[in-house]
Amino acid sequence: MRDRDPVPIDDGAAEPAARGRFHTILRKALSHFMDAPLPSLTDLGWSPFFSSQVTEEELRTTLPVRVMAVYRGLVSVMGATFEGLISSRLPEPGGPGSRDPEDRPAVGDWLLVGREDHEALRLLQRASLFKRPAPGNDRRVQLMAANVDTLFIVTSCNQDFNIPRLERYLVLAREVGVRPVLILTKIDLAEDPGSFRQAALELQPDLEIEMINAKDPQSAAHLAERCALGETVALMGSSGVGKSTLVNTLRGSDRIVTQAVREQDGKGRHTTTVREMHRLEGGGWLMDTPGMREFKLAEVATGLAEVFDDIALLAQECRFSNCGHQQEPGCAIQAAVKTGTLDTERLERWRKLSAEDLSNSAGLPERRGRERK
Repeated sequence: MRDRDPVPIDDGAAEPAARGRFHTILRKALSHFMDAPLPSLTDLGWSPFFSSQVTEEELRTTLPVRVMAVYRGLVSVMGATFEGLISSRLPEPGGPGSRDPEDRPAVGDWLLVGREDHEALRLLQRASLFKRPAPGNDRRVQLMAANVDTLFIVTSCNQDFNIPRLERYLVLAREVGVRPVLILTKIDLAEDPGSFRQAALELQPDLEIEMINAKDPQSAAHLAERCALGETVALMGSSGVGKSTLVNTLRGSDRIVTQAVREQDGKGRHTTTVREMHRLEGGGWLMDTPGMREFKLAEVATGLAEVFDDIALLAQECRFSNCGHQQEPGCAIQAAVKTGTLDTERLERWRKLSAEDLSNSAGLPERRGRERK
């Protein structure tokens, strides 16, 4: 018999308000899983990359589970024989005395939990991790999504379409090593949706782009083909661009509450508040994330070099290796600006992101090497 019991609740010790909050989270976390049979580990995205990290001895006493959603102090997890809501606390994460912010579970992570008590014991090394500096002046790192195969960058064909923001998402995807796909939504509300596609292609001619009406199942159905059995696709974008609507359409459900579009600016309102994974009929997983009003970058030097590869190549031709690309003699970048082969606005966006990356990366914990499946 499959064990679907969450962690026990001591109703006598908990305050009524705390109990109510716990039960609300529990119902939300498990309601869309309880009626379906538990998937296999392969269906969940388990691969040799993860199995190679677990010894036979560990498997005798632990269960691999994947993090489906993250709440304050709790995570909803699912494995081949267990699903439930458990504490997100790990014993000495990262080793004794570690305070690395990456040593805590993120949606999409794989954990080893005890077979009997289902206590989280170990966080497996990630194949990929999306993270960003926390909003404001906080020096903490915010974990966004782990073990993602494809990133859907969702933006709409209206005032939300923003070239600098799109470049930020592309830089992040390239840095993490995950394939980006641009999803242009609300094409039914745009007079000339093709112009938005062309603007995106001018950034990266080989960028994969899909144009859809997120409310139309036929328009969005082919996106499910990009999310095959066991694969994970993360959706990222600003608030109100139709991410939740897209998830509902692809799942054939209206479980996620959505908001109407405002007529004055064409924007929807923020609806997703929790990072969570949703299962598709074809066996893939969609990872919905809250819209981001503030999106800073850090530790993305590789991503910057890939997205702005034209500028990176020009910089290699400068006379001086420490060229600041201002008024130095022999600057290949300034020469390209003068001849019109390099757009000044693109150069300024590169300068801004490079300076931001340098500033935000200072003082962060030493970065771990990137691993891939």
